[in-house]
Amino acid sequence: MSTPISTNSPPSSRTSDDALGFRGADAVLLAWQDGMRPDPRLTVSQWADQHRMLSSRASAEPGRYRTARTPYMRDIMDALSPTNPVQRVVFMKAAQVGATEAGCCFIGFVIHHAPGPMLCVQPTVEMAKRASRQRIDPLIEESPAIRERVKPARSRDAGNTMLSKDFPGGTLVLTGANSAVGLRSMPARYLFLDEVDAYPASADDEGDPVGLAEARSLTFAHRRKVFLASTPTIRGMSRIEREYEASDQRRFFVPCPHCGTMQWLKFERLRWDKGRPETVRYHCEACEQEIAEHHKGAMLAAGVWRATATGTDPGTIGFHISALYSPPGWQSWRDIVRLWEAAQGNDDALRVFKNTVLGETWTESGEAPDWQRLYDRRETWANGSVPEGGLFLTAGADVQKDRVEIDVWAWGRNLESWLVDHIVIDGGPEKAETWTSLEQVLAKTWTHASSAALKIARLAIDSGYESSAVYTWGRRMGVGQVSPIKGVEGFNRSSPVSGPTFVDATEGGKKVRRGARLWTVAVSTFKSETYRYLRLERPTDEELAEGIRFPAGTVHLPSWADSEWCKQFVAEQLVTVKNRRGFTKLEWQKLRERNEALDCRVYARAAVWIVGADRWSEAKWRDLEKQVAMNDRLPASDPEAGQIRRTVRRPRRIIKFSGMH
Repeated sequence: MSTPISTNSPPSSRTSDDALGFRGADAVLLAWQDGMRPDPRLTVSQWADQHRMLSSRASAEPGRYRTARTPYMRDIMDALSPTNPVQRVVFMKAAQVGATEAGCCFIGFVIHHAPGPMLCVQPTVEMAKRASRQRIDPLIEESPAIRERVKPARSRDAGNTMLSKDFPGGTLVLTGANSAVGLRSMPARYLFLDEVDAYPASADDEGDPVGLAEARSLTFAHRRKVFLASTPTIRGMSRIEREYEASDQRRFFVPCPHCGTMQWLKFERLRWDKGRPETVRYHCEACEQEIAEHHKGAMLAAGVWRATATGTDPGTIGFHISALYSPPGWQSWRDIVRLWEAAQGNDDALRVFKNTVLGETWTESGEAPDWQRLYDRRETWANGSVPEGGLFLTAGADVQKDRVEIDVWAWGRNLESWLVDHIVIDGGPEKAETWTSLEQVLAKTWTHASSAALKIARLAIDSGYESSAVYTWGRRMGVGQVSPIKGVEGFNRSSPVSGPTFVDATEGGKKVRRGARLWTVAVSTFKSETYRYLRLERPTDEELAEGIRFPAGTVHLPSWADSEWCKQFVAEQLVTVKNRRGFTKLEWQKLRERNEALDCRVYARAAVWIVGADRWSEAKWRDLEKQVAMNDRLPASDPEAGQIRRTVRRPRRIIKFSGMH
């Protein structure tokens, strides 16, 4: 009998070696036995700890994935395991707390351990492509257990493309919430819906993207897994908040290192000396003792998730976490306090703080300011003149059936603004004289306090009524000074102004394809901004005498603005309404019929965005200040801020005013 290859080989293998003369039979048998052994029953977090590797391309901490680094993610990931009966997992969270990495672990687990059709939805197709390059490809390349199951991207077949990854037993498809075709592409047992609050209201006008995506999983009944994760946005508009509030609303409770009381961390419990973020401490809600940052690691390790409500759907559970839980080495309490102090006095910055740091929705203040208060605090400066702080002019034009109303606004640093003129051109858009008069408005100049004369840098004109006539006139005036716009509703847009897009225009009775440039304006955003600015507290006369400046965004109204104009300026209110499917949304509704003053303000503000003032550098503002202050020469023409020239004599009035309407 020949000598066995190993003393640990089973007797049967030694016999086989003798009979067949094949000395590798024992190794074959061991491999066969190993293949017959079922895979270990792992949860998603266990799988991640064993198999997930983080790439330096996709992580600030490359190497083996450790769930212990973010202990609060363990229960969230494990709820996505097939052994857990939960079907839908909702995660409302701050930015950069590990949610996307947890989603990648979910994807890796499915590819390796529980194969099936999977759909990963990003806000747009472009973001899906970016996620594929920056997240999914490193996930596959750096984790051997996954790499051996997904064909190389350079293989001849289409098993591994940017938006589709095939693996034994399933496929991963990435798509954007703006693509109805992508959302209807296949049935899916697994869904990863990332940043759902950034999804458009409708996917190609076919309905809510979340609803369309979830419809693909219904055929899998109780075996489906849906993971919805997002940073929230505006209260009443936030998808993730709506889903979380319908769940059991779990919070991560951690023990006080002094008294052991379990509590979930609240921003209000942070205490620090004003202007000194380094002094920040967390105060226990039970014993009121100070908890230092270095305690956080042990607190997180001992933390547990607890439901704080009763969900409407037993198959859905919800989790919420803020950046206060960021593990050591990530965002510290000191960093959070510094961001909070920097955001004071700026509603936009406060909104970002609430959304991305606290993981909470921002409440828009939609109550219309009292018109009488605006009327009472009007200021006095010469009619048709530009006060000292104004550096350039924009105008908003509202086209009506029988007239065109124009408001001219002066703008200074930090979006401080002054109403300079209100013009009404009698006559509808079908009359050539109407457009001639509007051209004269563009040629008009307004005298600055420094005696310089300013022209309108940009006029934004609404194309909602008689679009063809507006496009034709805008094309004739050129793109340098006139911008036709189209207002759209909704807050969840990536930019308040987008475009331009090319639309057909008519010239000499002949249609010119793509002849005009049209800008799209999210009017809700600018209305909310205007109302926030109108509520700003103003310095007293004594404070102004001491050199205190008006807050950023202050709106100054002249003494000639009558009560009717003031009423029009605050003629709408932001309310929460329900649609036919029961979803709530924020919507601007009129309190009175006439609202042209508010509309013209929104259009003039859009013109500011179009010329780029929201993004101007300090050097640009200083240059404008120098131009306005010039007294002895003609400055160069500035296409962004309008031509400014020295003049002493008030220009002759061209447009005949019809009075305040």
